[in-house]
Amino acid sequence: MQNRRSGVYSREQLTRLLHPQSIAVIGASTRPGAFGKQVLANMAHYAGRAYPVNARYSTINEQACYPNVRDLPEVPDCAVICAAREAVEEIVLDCAKAGVGGAIIFASGYSETGKTDRIAQQERLAAIARETGLRIVGPNCIGVVNALLDSRVTFMDITPIPQPAPHAVGVISQSGALGMALAQGVVRGLSVSHVLTSGNSCDVDMADYVNYLATDPSCRSIACVFEGMATPDRLLLAAEHAWAADKPLVIFKMATGEQGAAAAMSHTGSLAGSNASYRAVFQRAGAIVVDDFETLMETAAFFAKAPPPKAPGAAIVAASGGAAIMAADRAEQHGVPLPQPAPEVREILEARIPEFGSSRNPCDVTAQILSDPEALGVCATALLNDPQYGVLVSPLTYGYAPSAKRPETYSRLAEEAGKMACVVWQTEWQDGPGVVEANQCSRVALFRSMPACFAAINAWQWRADKRADGAQAVAPTPTQTIDKAAALISAAPGKTLTEREAKAVLSLYGVPVVGERLVHSAAEAVAAAEALGYPVVLKVESPDLPHKTEAGVIRLNLRTAEEVRAGYQAVMTNADKVSPTPRINGVLVQPMVPQGIEMVVGARNDPLFGPLVVVGLGGILVEVLKDTALAPAPVTTAQAEALLRQLKGVKLLEGFRGMPGVNIGRLAQVISDVSRFAADHRDRVAELDVNPLICAGERVTAVDALIVVSRSE
Repeated sequence: MQNRRSGVYSREQLTRLLHPQSIAVIGASTRPGAFGKQVLANMAHYAGRAYPVNARYSTINEQACYPNVRDLPEVPDCAVICAAREAVEEIVLDCAKAGVGGAIIFASGYSETGKTDRIAQQERLAAIARETGLRIVGPNCIGVVNALLDSRVTFMDITPIPQPAPHAVGVISQSGALGMALAQGVVRGLSVSHVLTSGNSCDVDMADYVNYLATDPSCRSIACVFEGMATPDRLLLAAEHAWAADKPLVIFKMATGEQGAAAAMSHTGSLAGSNASYRAVFQRAGAIVVDDFETLMETAAFFAKAPPPKAPGAAIVAASGGAAIMAADRAEQHGVPLPQPAPEVREILEARIPEFGSSRNPCDVTAQILSDPEALGVCATALLNDPQYGVLVSPLTYGYAPSAKRPETYSRLAEEAGKMACVVWQTEWQDGPGVVEANQCSRVALFRSMPACFAAINAWQWRADKRADGAQAVAPTPTQTIDKAAALISAAPGKTLTEREAKAVLSLYGVPVVGERLVHSAAEAVAAAEALGYPVVLKVESPDLPHKTEAGVIRLNLRTAEEVRAGYQAVMTNADKVSPTPRINGVLVQPMVPQGIEMVVGARNDPLFGPLVVVGLGGILVEVLKDTALAPAPVTTAQAEALLRQLKGVKLLEGFRGMPGVNIGRLAQVISDVSRFAADHRDRVAELDVNPLICAGERVTAVDALIVVSRSE
């Protein structure tokens, strides 16, 4: 069972659970291997008061042991329940009656088994939490750690976590093992404030943890390992709270499969899969999404240390020409600009770099720094003082004792300049000299790969730009327009609107559509073509043929009456070959829209996130190229333009090799209009496509459209 609350717990509601002044260890034991024994061992240095509870003992480790939580000298803030599943429910009830603030349940064998009676057991725990206010972590969890209190409420033989530094990261994970594994980064100098794992989340879950850490002053960023939730909107709400508190939230999403996309009727439905949807909504909330588990902690550590960027450019300084080239490649890949040094900076570089090095950006100081060790600091200072650069990147290719001093130098120089420095660890000596030092520095972030470094820098700039842009809102649609569109959708006889019906609906929202006439004979087709003007297009109209190209029921660029007659006969013959026999309303005759760049704009009503808008290169290649961008609907014109600029094919829109460009602002307005329609009719429309949307210069025309009505309609 997943929690189905609409909100998130406040910090005050979780303080007794996650920052307890007293803890009862229920099921405390002296038996080797028992969870109760290991928890007591982990709590040896706890800054609060720990009470063993077990009716079998009078003392444990020379400490009084109590038979029941009601017998304790005070009501504990938190109870950790180290008991078998069969005994847990009664203990939880005892804790609730005693006024305990929160409980952590290790026992497994609940809803994760899929068994009806075990699911019911977990639901009863959730009900106790709802009815009594006792906050519950678990069941089936590993526990939580609060480094401020040296509170290690877990049965794992956990690596000791020192007091958090000012740049500490708070770790949240549905997977307990992965959460504790991330915390082991402390052995290489990373700073961690909390490790919060959730297990089955019958009550407290990921969203509540994020909301708690959003305003916790002991961490500067949040690293989150996320699998999935039945109510991800609550996690988005918590992410928005983190954004409001200016607390960077870095998420690694597991379970990124796209099951169900194959069943979608529209191109949009197949492109807006689960992983793409999560990424889009997380980014709308201001979260940073990383692709790899291995980059999560180092990215979160970067954001915990980095001030707001003073400039978008990066300066690269290396003692290896190969490493410098590699850095330049990855900077280009991730869209991080590498401007060339200002003339006065170049002069300083040239004075300290031998002629066989490079005083450009990337800057290769060469191995000459062995005989001139101060050169690296001089060059780094000059680059950090150049206002074009917001960050200094230095690959470390070979580990040896003197390299351990470089991070401290970079950190000091970066702090003096109000900027950030990154060290990319490229030696296979993974724990060599400088690793711990770099992670402990306040203005140096250590990365184990070049792509991870520049991806973080790109996300850093993106986040700063998003904060600078402020909140953006879409102007509401007039009620009369919404009502007219709803009436047309309701009047459509099938679950799939025909092209003509779909375009009539979208035109109410300002979407420019091609003109057309519906005909029922070859003679009518010729008459319509002559009225509209040659060349023309013929399309069979049928609610059962959403993808006309595949069915062979389209003819393009017909220039004479003879061609129209032959085309009419051909499309009708092909329609008759379709099995089962489709319903046919007639044949559409449309003017042939001049060539341009074909785009697709669509939306899908995601069951978890609501309407999502998709843009990409269109036509028949949309699912082949899959060059698309996705965002929650509605989007403003500025947000729509940002989506377009995410596309690899954006150069085509700007004009490429003599081809005319497209008015991107005009195209963005159409995308915004489509997204507004999707948001207004989220309860009526499951999927929609405008494909192709033919664009050339100022002209943006919807040539075909598809609207799939929700099953509830």
